[in-house]
This record gives sequence, structure tokens and C-alpha cells, in this order.
Amino acid sequence: MDKPPKLDRIDINILAELQRNGRVTNADLAERVGLSASPCLARVKRLERAGYIAGYGARLDLAKLFRVQVVYTSVTLVNHRREDFDKFEHGLRSIDELNECHLVSGGFDYLLKFVVRDVAHYQELIETLLDRNIGISKYFSYIVIKSPIVKVDVSMKSLV
Repeated sequence: MDKPPKLDRIDINILAELQRNGRVTNADLAERVGLSASPCLARVKRLERAGYIAGYGARLDLAKLFRVQVVYTSVTLVNHRREDFDKFEHGLRSIDELNECHLVSGGFDYLLKFVVRDVAHYQELIETLLDRNIGISKYFSYIVIKSPIVKVDVSMKSLV
């Protein structure tokens, strides 16, 4: 991986445009950011090599494909040594239904996001996790009823 380049306004604009539409053609991207096609493509390749662009993919509406239930779970660990955190995180890596895992500050240690078929599927999954003995002291489940606002991508404008 190349040394991360210093980002300028054009780089930020390229990233924002790709975040909105990863399928944009290089010619359209170049026009939107005020470059000709060749320098635009060179910048995109440089941003990819530097790791600013982690990948490209499609966002699926799973609810149109399957019946799904989203469940957030707060987890508190039994112990709080580095090896306890490592053991817990390693124990989660093979869980396909786990969509997100965040180590957080506050009243518990981790916030997990599961996407499952239904509540029974979630209960079966959490029991499996408890049986793995990966250091869970307690957990609380939060069943998502409705998601009126979901932003998959962070607005670059709010960070710059």
C-alpha cells in the first residue's frame, strides 16, 4: 500500500461522488469534479492504492428479498483484559448474521447488530454464542420495529 496521499478538495469531491454512486463512469466523475478523464482516473487509482476507497458494491434491500429482523445487542464481558476482548471478537468472526460489532464506552462493552430471519432465529443464535463461552457476562436485546432514517454512507460534507 502506498503512503496515504495528502487529500485536496478534488480528492474529497471524488470520494464524495464515488460514495454517492460507485458505478459512475470515469468520464462523468471527471466532469463532476472538474478534471479531464485521465487525471481523474489517476487520482481514483491513487486513492484506491492508499486505501481510502475500500471497495465497491451494491446496497441490497434485504426486506424485498427475505423476511428479516434487525436486532441490536449490548454485551458486557465478564473480564476486561486485552485477551478477553480478543477472545470475544474472535468468537464472533464466523457469525454470518452479525452485521456490525462496535467496542463502545459507557454502560456496556460492545454493541452488536444482527440481521436474522426472526426473533426465534436470533434467540437460537444468542444461545449458541453463550454456549461458546467467549466471555459474555450479560446482554440486552433491542428488536428494531422501524428504521425511519438509515444512512449507509456518511456525508463527507459533515466531516470536512
